Amino acid sequence: MDFSSHISRLKTADLKALADGRAGKTSLQAAGWHIDTSRHYLDEVAEAALLGLADEAGIESAISAMFAGEHVNPSEGRPALHWALRSQDKLTGLAGDVQSSLQSGDAFADGVNAGTISASNGQPFQNIVHIGIGGSDFGPRLIADAFEMEQDRRFTLRFCANLDPLDLDLALDGLTPAETLVIGVSKSFGTEETLYNLTRARDWLRASLGEKTPDHLALVTSRKDRATQWLGGADVRTFDMAESIGGRFSLWSNASLACRIVLGADLIDGIRAGAAAMDDHFRDTPLDQNLPVRLALLDYWNRSCLGFPMRVLLAYARRLRLLPTYLQQLEMESNGKSVGPDGTDVPHATAPALWGGEGSVGQHSYHQWLHQGSDTIPTEFVLAPDANRDADGKRALSAHALAQAEVLANGRSVEQVKAEDPELDEAIAHQKVHDGGRPSSFLYTHDFGAQTFGALVALYEHRTYIAGRLWRINSFDQWGVEAGKTMAGRIKKVLAGDDTSEDPVTRTLSKLF
Repeated sequence: MDFSSHISRLKTADLKALADGRAGKTSLQAAGWHIDTSRHYLDEVAEAALLGLADEAGIESAISAMFAGEHVNPSEGRPALHWALRSQDKLTGLAGDVQSSLQSGDAFADGVNAGTISASNGQPFQNIVHIGIGGSDFGPRLIADAFEMEQDRRFTLRFCANLDPLDLDLALDGLTPAETLVIGVSKSFGTEETLYNLTRARDWLRASLGEKTPDHLALVTSRKDRATQWLGGADVRTFDMAESIGGRFSLWSNASLACRIVLGADLIDGIRAGAAAMDDHFRDTPLDQNLPVRLALLDYWNRSCLGFPMRVLLAYARRLRLLPTYLQQLEMESNGKSVGPDGTDVPHATAPALWGGEGSVGQHSYHQWLHQGSDTIPTEFVLAPDANRDADGKRALSAHALAQAEVLANGRSVEQVKAEDPELDEAIAHQKVHDGGRPSSFLYTHDFGAQTFGALVALYEHRTYIAGRLWRINSFDQWGVEAGKTMAGRIKKVLAGDDTSEDPVTRTLSKLF
């Protein structure tokens, strides 16, 4: 579809004038979330054209295909069934098998929480160490951080992901093996970073517990055979992660075992229910009112039509401070591609770089660049204060988020600066000017909790999938990640002195290590 006329009409338009005309007309809501996209370089004609693109790209069929269990991951010949893990309905077939994969993990986690599943000395576990990387770490870590206040204080929860040995040293520091449950998450049970840390943790347990070590391990994987071999043939607790669940969509799976132990069944079930509510909205709502679809169309417009290379996410909620990090993997690993499933280059720019942080903390660092830097970057505000927190603090937080968005869009002229301070030096006055014209979206909820958290994560998942369809790429594979892993294996041999790199720069650098 040709958007050239819309681009030429809107790219240099006055953003404030556009937003003033769109105010109150661009708000959508679902599953406890409200979204406003007034402050973008769009008008009704361009939005109608984008909805036409959705029709042309077969987005309704793409939504139906995912929920029907079709192979929406064509390069690996798999469905994407992460939604089945949070469905509130009793499913059948392959989706039912995926749904049932939670039963043993949930029962185990609930048993550890209740103390009916205990350490080898018969006492309740007190420490939970979660070891994983990528999606096997980001999702559970996001949940644990978001609901830290709800954590059962009987437990200490630690995470380890980094290949740097210090990460595991810190995770185990001060813990006693006899009181510790180590949970390892690796779908393939072949991820180098996870196996390195898990092996060290196993040896730490074994030095104290000997043959009782398996009682202090729980492994989440699709390869029980590899897990058993890793433990020398000993019987070990394993919990399934289905092949149809990609790592960055595994938050809903047994990968979040540790979270269910320390946060309890009710909270995790609430997160799943919230995600299911967003699934229902995504599956059943017409495209023009469909939150994930409309946000994906906005991503296509800003990146592929207007050429904005980044999107900044500002989480005005302490509970969501890790959301930008989580979404970096979800969006950039899913859609950071330029070749489609048919092996041909796509004809447009794809996923923008995503970064951001915690509001209002970022206002004292990189917001300066957002306001007065030489690049225009679309910004996404997520405002989700706790309903039961201090009213003055919540009001101030909301005021700062709204103010940042307004100044980014409307700017501040030299005349406004001088009107406030007529005696101001001319050079200083011009340094205080804000050009404005910086687009932004607002996502907000009045009642943040387990269900709205789950709905938000599901919203971003579906948005990512639909954006991938618009960009004509497969959001469910990650060949770029695999290439780096393969090369690292070769270079380890170089560093060990067993091989020589063919690359001159690597060969030179390797002599420094």
